[in-house]
Amino acid sequence: MTLVNSGILLVDKPQGITSHDVVSRARRAFGTKKVGHAGTLDPMATGLLVVGVNSSTRLLTFLVGLDKTYEATIRLGVSTTSDDADGDVTSTTSTRSVTQDQIAAGIDLLTGRIEQVPTAVSAIKVNGRRAYDLAREGVDVELKARPVTVSRFDVLARRDTTSDGTPDGSPTIDLDVVVDCSSGTYIRALARDLGAGLGVGGHLTALRRTAIGPFDVSAAVRTAGERHDLDPGEAVARLLRPADVAERLFPVWSMSGEESVDLGHGKRVRVERADDEGPVAAITPDGALAGLVAVKAGVARPIVNFPTDEVLK
Repeated sequence: MTLVNSGILLVDKPQGITSHDVVSRARRAFGTKKVGHAGTLDPMATGLLVVGVNSSTRLLTFLVGLDKTYEATIRLGVSTTSDDADGDVTSTTSTRSVTQDQIAAGIDLLTGRIEQVPTAVSAIKVNGRRAYDLAREGVDVELKARPVTVSRFDVLARRDTTSDGTPDGSPTIDLDVVVDCSSGTYIRALARDLGAGLGVGGHLTALRRTAIGPFDVSAAVRTAGERHDLDPGEAVARLLRPADVAERLFPVWSMSGEESVDLGHGKRVRVERADDEGPVAAITPDGALAGLVAVKAGVARPIVNFPTDEVLK
């Protein structure tokens, strides 16, 4: 059963536009205002953005917290106001004395479960305002460290730049890296902290998100043209059904027709399964996602329901 114009779309965001810009393109492509995304990408960054359309926006809450994979380039020897290439240079330090062993040791300290201070130019709210707005006004923003997990931080390549690598002619080091991390990890902060630990400063010059949980950028649609539009026909064709998405993320409860109707009407449904705080994907006999449930004492209780007319049509 195909649910037209309701589902999850994987988009390969290009550089230079915001995540909200992608949402705006999706709204035009699908002809609906009910579009959202799970996990912002900075304008400088490219790669995977997960977009929810119509009722499938209800799944986005459960996608935001998935682990992420990034490919990035870290420049050691230069610090910026934003910890990436969009910021102003604040300092430059020669990297001539930095060894590969020192880099490896620095990366090791930033791998595993760590306490990370987010970059000051972030969307985190401070007294009700975004940190990046305060930073742009010249306000000194102090953010608290938070626990994150970096399960992989590998160097793929190293390039030592020539003497024109920085405004004052100091040599720098570019590291191409791949990072697997928990949700909420700032790759810019990893670049900043690696450079700080080595005593030379650091920032990101490139960032690409390649995976969110089980979803890979290789399956994503690309925008086209100067306006970075989404082709409506391709967008509809590439839309992932809510049930297919939920089955990749959660345990599945295959319901009977009667159970589907009862759950859709908000009734208590008795099930023969072990207790599970959920989410559990409740799938109808027709293969539609009726909702996400939790099971307690043999009763399925809705966490999120999908519209009854959509599920039972």
